Amino acid sequence: MSDTTPLCPRCAHRTIEHIFDSPVPGVWEVLQCGRCLYMWRTSEPARRTRRDAYPEEFMMTPEQIGAAPQVPAVPPLRTPAA
Repeated sequence: MSDTTPLCPRCAHRTIEHIFDSPVPGVWEVLQCGRCLYMWRTSEPARRTRRDAYPEEFMMTPEQIGAAPQVPAVPPLRTPAA
């Protein structure tokens, strides 16, 4: 099973990595873009899996990706008070 589009729905990058297969063989795959890190399951609707149907307001250019702020690290868990 593979995605019908060779492009990332969000940034149109061509390097798509296969991340995971469904527990039931052939039902779905999880894919990830090598540039913007967008992930999707192939069984999701076209607005999430196909570039031509992806919402324009969420599309990104390489320049936008490069200028995006880094997501802060999750702080360590606090130990409960005794």
